[in-house]
This record gives sequence, structure tokens and C-alpha cells, in this order.
Amino acid sequence: MEPVAVIGAGSWGTALALLMADKGHPVRLWVHGEENCRALVDHRENRTYLPGYPLPDNLTPTRDFAEALRGARLVLSVTPSHAVRDVMRQAGPHIERDAIIVSASKGIENDTLLTMDGVLREVLPAHLHERLTFLSGPSFAKEVAARLATVVVVAATQDDLAAKVQSALYTPYFRVYRNTDVIGTEIAGALKNVIAIATGAISGFGLGDNARAATITRGLGEIARLGVSLGANPMTFLGLAGMGDLVLTCTGELSRNRRVGFEIGKGRKLKDVLAEMKMVAEGVRTTKSAYDLSKKLGIELPIIDQVYEGLYHDKPMSEVVADLMGRSLKSEWQDIPVRSA
Repeated sequence: MEPVAVIGAGSWGTALALLMADKGHPVRLWVHGEENCRALVDHRENRTYLPGYPLPDNLTPTRDFAEALRGARLVLSVTPSHAVRDVMRQAGPHIERDAIIVSASKGIENDTLLTMDGVLREVLPAHLHERLTFLSGPSFAKEVAARLATVVVVAATQDDLAAKVQSALYTPYFRVYRNTDVIGTEIAGALKNVIAIATGAISGFGLGDNARAATITRGLGEIARLGVSLGANPMTFLGLAGMGDLVLTCTGELSRNRRVGFEIGKGRKLKDVLAEMKMVAEGVRTTKSAYDLSKKLGIELPIIDQVYEGLYHDKPMSEVVADLMGRSLKSEWQDIPVRSA
């Protein structure tokens, strides 16, 4: 069994490291912060981000990029999206030339408006650009660590590369599909977190299930509208990276983004909500990126616009709801994309 490197020891990175260790690989888990790494080594458990799941003997936490990446032909990049640029720039020189990289981070950079594909292409050596793949789909880390049945998708521009990752990650409890729509998979994975904040706010405000179902449905339309404008395949948004991940994140009790929205819907301030959270809610940063990107492209995204106003300008939920419900009447299929650009 060849060694596998996992860069990032949050809940998702730890769960994927456990998955690969479960398959028998020697796994090196790169950990941010000396104190965090020492805790994993001493306790043989990630008590901060994924408590209750012991680290097996073939999983080694480390702070050293060279140690983590030496000999690894499969590298999983699993840091928060805003940290990918800095972390993977440092990791890049140590990655084997023939390694396959699996990005499992979901987000859009605030300043550059790049997805993780764009960020990785800017910071990694050119010979690795065609070795990039992207993991997405409905998958809470805790359930993967508990070996509960999970179904995901991996995207790559080359189908044979996606097939290699599909085989490498598959277990009887972790089924992997594949596609070649990188931009669609990434946009879906990033924006579903924004819509989850919206549905959480609806629940926190007490609007009920009718409004939540409508927001999920119309939110999917907004995700697809932005994705297709960037060249995505519309079918991607009906699949695991699209509808699958959206439903999970908007309804699951483990969803951090839904929790942020719920507290905002109850009238709390964003800074107070985030101060109580140990883990990152990717949708907060991605909301700004999606808002800025939609304005740059001239695309109308009413729900995402209102999430932005609520998070960044403290717009009251009563006004958010009134503005969304009071928009001009139109055909259901107006502005819904049916083919890629």
C-alpha cells in the first residue's frame, strides 16, 4: 500500500484520513499548528474537530510538509478554502511529480473570485495542473468517520484521472461516482453553503417548511444560473454535487452553514455567532464571493443577494422576506439555464 497524504486536519480532513487508513494505506495527516498536532499525537484522536474516532496506528499526524508528502501518489487537499492558497503554496514543492491531487475544499476566494481549481493552478507547479481532481457531494465528516453509507462524486477534466481517484477512494461504505465537469462541481459545492445559510435563517425566523422548500428549489436555480454562465454542464446541478449536497447542507442537523443561518434568523449578529464556532462555516465567505462574482458577470441571484445583505449589512429578516416575496412575477423557467455557455 502506497502512502497517502492528507493536508488539513479539520473534521473533513480527519474523516478522509481515517477512510484511507481504513483501506490499509499508511496515511500522513498534515496538521496546522504545533499545539493541534501535539494533541493528535498525544491523544490519538482529534478531540477538537472529530471527537470519538481514534486514530489507527497507520495514521501519522505531522507538521512537516516534506514528511507528509514524501512518496505519496495521492494527495488530499482539505483545508478551509481561504487557507488553500497559502497552505498548498508551501506544500507544492514537496508533492511528487506523478501525484494525483484531490481537492476536497469548497469555496470561492474573496479577492480573486477563483474556485479552488483556479487557486491551485496559481500556486502549484505547472506539471501538477493536469493532475487535479475535485471531490464533492453530500458527506458529513462525522458520518463518514462512523462508516455510514455515503455517496459522493469526483470531477476531473480527464475521465481516466477521475476513474483512478474513484477507485482509490471507494470503500463498501463510501461509493464514488465521477464526472468531467470541474467548474460545475466546484460552483455547486461552494454555493450550496450560501443557500444553506438562507434556509437556516428561514427556520430561525419561523417561516416554516413551505418557505424552506421553495428556497432550496429556487436556490438550486441560482446555483445553476451562475455555474452555466461559467461553462458548467446543467446536469451537474441535478446530481450529487448539486441537488445532493444542497439538500444535505440545507436540512441536516450537522450543517454548520445552516446553523449560522438559523441564529441569524433569530436576530443574532454574525460576529457573535461565529465567535461560538470552532469550525469554519464556508458559506459566510463564499456569500461575498458569489455576490461579487454575480455582479461582475451581470447575473441576477436574488436569494444570494439577500443572504449577502443579511450577513454583511445586517438587513432584518422581515425586509429580506418582503423583498424576495415582492419581486415581479415571472415564468418559473425564466432565467433557468438549459445549456452551457
